[in-house]
Amino acid sequence: MNAAPATTLSAVWPAGTQRTPEGALRIAGHDLRDVAAQYGTPAYLMDEADIRARARAFKQAFSEAFGAIGTQADVFYAGKAFLCTPMARLLLEEGLSLDVCTGGELAVARKAGFPGAKIGLHGNNKSVPEIEDAITYGVGRLIVDSFEEIERVASIASAHGVVQGVMLRVKTGVEAHTHEFIATAHEDQKFGFSLADGQLMDAVGRVLKHPEALRLLGFHSHIGSQIFDSEGFAVAAERLIHVQLQVAQEHGIVLPELDLGGGFGIAYTDDDTPLTPQQLAEQLAGIVQRACDAVGHPVPHISIEPGRAIVGPAGVTLYEVGTVKPVHATDELTRYYVSVDGGMSDNPRPALYQADYTAQLADRTSDAAPVTARVVGKHCESGDIVVRDVQLPGDIQAGDLLAVPATGAYCRSLSSQYNHVPRPPVIALRDGGSRVWIRRETIDDLLALEVEEAEGEE
Repeated sequence: MNAAPATTLSAVWPAGTQRTPEGALRIAGHDLRDVAAQYGTPAYLMDEADIRARARAFKQAFSEAFGAIGTQADVFYAGKAFLCTPMARLLLEEGLSLDVCTGGELAVARKAGFPGAKIGLHGNNKSVPEIEDAITYGVGRLIVDSFEEIERVASIASAHGVVQGVMLRVKTGVEAHTHEFIATAHEDQKFGFSLADGQLMDAVGRVLKHPEALRLLGFHSHIGSQIFDSEGFAVAAERLIHVQLQVAQEHGIVLPELDLGGGFGIAYTDDDTPLTPQQLAEQLAGIVQRACDAVGHPVPHISIEPGRAIVGPAGVTLYEVGTVKPVHATDELTRYYVSVDGGMSDNPRPALYQADYTAQLADRTSDAAPVTARVVGKHCESGDIVVRDVQLPGDIQAGDLLAVPATGAYCRSLSSQYNHVPRPPVIALRDGGSRVWIRRETIDDLLALEVEEAEGEE
């Protein structure tokens, strides 16, 4: 008798993820039981083909949509979502640009050989060494965030005989429908110049006073994260186009660029319905064209900064179950606390943002009746929760493998060594093989930074 065909899972999982006839999950052709045996758990797994496909989809969709309205669009991958040298090289191969926001992220880009001209540097408090490194490496644009930084960048650029391209970060007053800590365009927060009180036009004037050192490219806006519609982008774009028109009227220059930021949402559970790259591109192109037509302003060169939307859905974290504890939560509910060998150190997002995830058994299927479960970690915190509520088979037990999807973005980036737990490796999976992008930390790594007092030293 022929075995039953493999079953493809929902869109929450990397494209092509399957449940094999034997009951195990398979990603990019790799049985996760074999992956666990080879690399151990916990481990971040990345479907390399899925990342490439999403990068290409964004590049193609935005090129076509904005080409249709007579301009160009650049896709800057937001490195804060997840970055390492192999990832940077992958992005370069796919023709994307790169957004970094610290000297450390810039160092990764440099190690990967990413051209400076295709890099943008963010940050609300860039240090002098960070600015100097960016300018000497030839970073194409610095997104300036304060009056102090205008003078700082101008001074360093002048000292190096460089005219540095800059954009001004703008608080457009748009609040995306997201968690307070990841909404980034309302007034009461640290990023950018305000439109409301004349700050932005003051900043424009200060930049234009340094023509020997600074070239004002345009404005940058980022309205939040995990956004599922384009309404906020419409309001932000209209306000930014108006201020670009104001600059043209007052200073006689047409700013060539406009960056609408990122924050495009992904599916963490089956209840989430994100827009596709094509839908986003077509909607944003329409928004920009209408805003420009309304005031008679030329359509600028557009940039966007997807990070999570490219790498998030391609990642899965693989854990091993250590204990299962039934707890009588209420008279009507028994909740099963399923403890895994990771936790908030490898994914702090549920603790930080009350982020929702889902999970499935990765090594087998089960006919057991489902139970209400909470997947928790091994840390000394009651808030150490990986998945707050999920239905898992009632026979889940120690030794089972558990996979949590949509962990490609921000999990490794936000990870820690809390409780001195070494961070998991990042394993890239592709048809025909797998490779370690970032190795597993060891106890020796944890101890390596400690400086012991020499004997007899006071």
